[in-house]
Amino acid sequence: MEISQLRCFLAVMDEGAIGKAAHRLDIAQPALSQSISRMEKSLGTVLFERSRRGARPTAAALVMAQDIRNGLYLLDEAAGKARQAQLGLAGTLRIGLVSSALFEVLPKAIRAIQRHAPNLQLVLKEMSNEEQVLALEDGTLDVGLMHSPVAVSGPMSERVLRKDKLIAAVPSDLALRLKKKISLRQIAEQGMVLYPKGQLPHLYAGITQAMRQAGHEVKINQHANRTMTVLACVAGGCGIGLLPSWIQTIDFPGVTFCPISEGDALPSFDLVAIWSTRNKFDLAKLFADI
Repeated sequence: MEISQLRCFLAVMDEGAIGKAAHRLDIAQPALSQSISRMEKSLGTVLFERSRRGARPTAAALVMAQDIRNGLYLLDEAAGKARQAQLGLAGTLRIGLVSSALFEVLPKAIRAIQRHAPNLQLVLKEMSNEEQVLALEDGTLDVGLMHSPVAVSGPMSERVLRKDKLIAAVPSDLALRLKKKISLRQIAEQGMVLYPKGQLPHLYAGITQAMRQAGHEVKINQHANRTMTVLACVAGGCGIGLLPSWIQTIDFPGVTFCPISEGDALPSFDLVAIWSTRNKFDLAKLFADI
C-alpha cells in the first residue's frame, strides 16, 4: 500500500463520503474511488459499503483506522525531523560547561533551544577548561562553554557569551569590618583562594601581575579547581576568593561578596563558546547563535 492510499482511506473515514473526501483532498472523485479499490484489492477485504448516502466503513476499516492514523503521524514526525536535521536544527549536541555557565547563560539557551529547535537533544557535562580543551580536540565534545583566553588546536570558532569583572568573595566575619569595598592591599594581607595556575593560566597571571604592580606580595593560601570549592574555602577562613561578578547571584553561608576598589587593574573573566568547524551541519554554531 502507498502512503497516498492511506491518506485517501482516512479522508473517506472522516468525511463519510467519496465525494466529500475527494473535495477535501483536491483530487477527482474517480481517482479517489480507484485508490480505495486498489487498497481493498491489496488487502483482500472490503473497506467501505458504498451507497447513495455515502461510504460506510466496514469492521475491517474500523479496526485499521487508528493504527493507520498513528503510523502516518509517526511518519510525518520523522519527515519533519529529517527536514530539521538537513537545516541543522535536529540531532545531538554534546556540551561541556564550566560552572559559571550554569547561571543565566545555560538556562536562557535551553529555553531558546526548546522554542527554535525542539528536536535538538543536549547532552550536558560540567567540566573544567582543561577537560573541555582535550574533549574538543579529540572530538568527544561538540561545544565548550569555558573561560577565555584558551587555546584549542584544530579548526575552531569562538564567540564571547559574557564578560564579567572580578569580585571578592570574603569571609562574612571579615566583611563586617570592611567599608563596603575591599582593596588589593587587604586582599594581599589576607591571602587568596584561586583556581590552579594550570587551569586558568591567563587569569592567574593577570591577577598576580596586578597584585605585584600595585606593590603587594602575592600570597596564595589555597588552590581550588571548582567555584563552589573556592566558596567553601573562603567560608572556612582560607582567604579571599576572586570570582566573576555573576557569583553574587548565589547565597553561600559564611561568604559575603564585595567590590574591589582597584578592580579595573584586574583581568576580566570572560565566558566563551568554542566549537569545531569541521561539521557540515554546525549544531554548535546554531547553539552559539541562539
